[in-house]
Amino acid sequence: MSTIADDVTVSPQQQEPVKIGVLTSGGDAQGMNAAVRAVVRTAIRLGAKPFAIYEGYQGMIDGGDGIKEFDWDDVGSIMHRGGTLIGTFRSKDFREREGRLKAAANLVDHGIHRLVVIGGDGSLSGLDMFRQEWAGLLEDLLADGRITQEQADAHPVLMIAGIVGSIDNDLVGTDMTIGADTALNRIVDAIDDLASTAASHQRSFVVEVMGRHCGYLALMASIAGGCDYCLIPENPPAEGWEEKMCAELKRGRDAGRRDSIVIIAEGARDREGNPITSEYVRSTLEERLGEDARVTILGHVQRGGTPSAYDRWAPTWQGNAAVKELLRATPDSPGNVMALRGNRVVGTDLMEAVRNTRRVPELIAEGDYEGAMELRGGSFTEMRRIFHELAEPSRVQPGAGTKRVAIVHAGGLAPGMNTAARAAVRLGISRGHTMLGVHNGFIGMRDGDLEELTWDDVEGWTGEGGAELGTRRRIPELEHLYSISRALEEHKVDALLVIGGWNAYQAAYLLHKEKDRYPAFNIPIVCVPATIDNNVPGSELSIGADTALNVIVEAIDRIKMSGSATKRAFVVETMGRYCGYLALMSGLASGAERVYMHETGISLGDLYRDVEWLRGSFENGRRRFLAIRNERASEHYDAEFLAKLLEEEGKDTFDVRHLVLGHIQQGGTPTPFDRLLATRLVSNALNVLDRGWEAGRGNASWYVGLMEGKVASQPLGHMMEHVDPTFRRPLQQWWLDELQGVFADVAYEPDAPGPDFC
Repeated sequence: MSTIADDVTVSPQQQEPVKIGVLTSGGDAQGMNAAVRAVVRTAIRLGAKPFAIYEGYQGMIDGGDGIKEFDWDDVGSIMHRGGTLIGTFRSKDFREREGRLKAAANLVDHGIHRLVVIGGDGSLSGLDMFRQEWAGLLEDLLADGRITQEQADAHPVLMIAGIVGSIDNDLVGTDMTIGADTALNRIVDAIDDLASTAASHQRSFVVEVMGRHCGYLALMASIAGGCDYCLIPENPPAEGWEEKMCAELKRGRDAGRRDSIVIIAEGARDREGNPITSEYVRSTLEERLGEDARVTILGHVQRGGTPSAYDRWAPTWQGNAAVKELLRATPDSPGNVMALRGNRVVGTDLMEAVRNTRRVPELIAEGDYEGAMELRGGSFTEMRRIFHELAEPSRVQPGAGTKRVAIVHAGGLAPGMNTAARAAVRLGISRGHTMLGVHNGFIGMRDGDLEELTWDDVEGWTGEGGAELGTRRRIPELEHLYSISRALEEHKVDALLVIGGWNAYQAAYLLHKEKDRYPAFNIPIVCVPATIDNNVPGSELSIGADTALNVIVEAIDRIKMSGSATKRAFVVETMGRYCGYLALMSGLASGAERVYMHETGISLGDLYRDVEWLRGSFENGRRRFLAIRNERASEHYDAEFLAKLLEEEGKDTFDVRHLVLGHIQQGGTPTPFDRLLATRLVSNALNVLDRGWEAGRGNASWYVGLMEGKVASQPLGHMMEHVDPTFRRPLQQWWLDELQGVFADVAYEPDAPGPDFC
């Protein structure tokens, strides 16, 4: 018996391989190719036969060349491409029963009754209808003599799995849809660019983004771009919003800000149901503020181009899960959509998700804006509330009960540290605190280098790389603790907000342990994860890791292109110390064939098997090979050694290059994901402080993080119970448990020696 999925077995002697069709339908979205690739390769790896259906449902109807069996190499080198390799189409014929009859006949002719559809809610609704009608369609086809009884008996039920492809991120029940992260990157890049030209001319810009019924792109872009006002469909502005908007923009101008940006979703309306157009907003700004205002409608650039790293590895995971869902399906299995919830892929009822999605515009039309927001999910509502604090602050004046909160960075630099510091300052001030900045980490704290930060001091920090406050890797030595305690006392610090990586957490833990010896340390300390290594406890994702991953993937895209004219193998080394997160995730996102991590190690036996297979693979026509090595994967088998080994054993079959990407992974502008994560985590860190003071636990210390999609806090005093101090990483790493097998399914060809972790 050969195992082809977790709990499905097929005897090759007893039946033909399972055949699975895959199509993309409706509007295209960046990342669809990654999902198609994963479906094809996972199916092959697990013993099934994948069929690509071209031009969406129309390809099923037309048949012929519209349905084609795919092999492993048919989906090679497509992850970096936008759009969809197999085309998409909004088929009118599929809406008619005669069109669905033709589609069913063509699937049966090809022996297909398992189907993966990648598209929006309309495409998924059509898929569910097709599934429900399947038995009746086959009865009609049998009665008309278009199929035989044997064919009908062999395909009694259509088993389906959906994957949502929509840049609007509008499907209720999933945290993210394919294409949304890339679209958000496009928008925020445009906002960053517009901000500089707006500031040059002291000009206002109105930026219109996609989102007919969903304000995700508009809201998140407003936060990530540091914008001034936002209009979304789910929460129409109250009467008189124009005056309020202009007042907010004027306040920014009066404070010295040279640019103003308003974001509007294309489906924004007022509470009477009247459309709010970008042109109306522009004219309102000009008339009421007397300043130059321009409109930028981003349009389809949001949908095109190279997908982000997230829109490569996440659809890969979903495509892999969809195949396994179909292979374990029975005739009684419900039709599910592969949803992402809290960094996990889960199957959720397809039609329930579609019904809830279509309920949102109905609730908006009924005036139930709270209900519409609730369906969008808790994080959407939370981010809307945070945006109001940042853009329309109460700016509570410090009083007798004001707390003085000091912000300190420590550890290696992570993109997004500035975003976190800005959010901390402005949200802290909005909540009535006095915010202090510590320059140059705990060394600066030792030297008393602290200063009060005002609202305007952090202007423009949202999208800036680096760390304006400075950071140092050095953990305080015991002889420095007295100086640090004196500085905290002199500046009357009531709480510490520590933003950084492993060394930051260790420094905070040290201060926490020394509370009995130094009364100044008897204050609440809250740690916020900011490290590209993604190796601190209590958070599945750290600020900076997404930016580093995108830098790596972009570099690998160019590296692979440089070898397109010859047969070449590449060995690329990433950062991460003893944590293989960046290596494995960039391997998934870049289409690597091998990943070497410290967690799984490198053995001579592994290398021998890889070299033997690779030599034969190049002799059989392979032109490129990519291996990614985590910087501490092995003490002796470094990137140069791996390259020399491949080159020596490959003889003249192929040449080899090795590259150590180095500190470019820490540089650059933080991605929207890292900006949003920083803002959300810091807001919750301040909530932890406030709750502690309210409950009379003014000296409790915590570390916060994102766990399964929700922000959680854990006691700092128990931190060491959850880490491996030797290798500086958490004892449990979600990505290691969830994604090693996915990587093997899409990277290891059936004839290749499998990794030890499979």
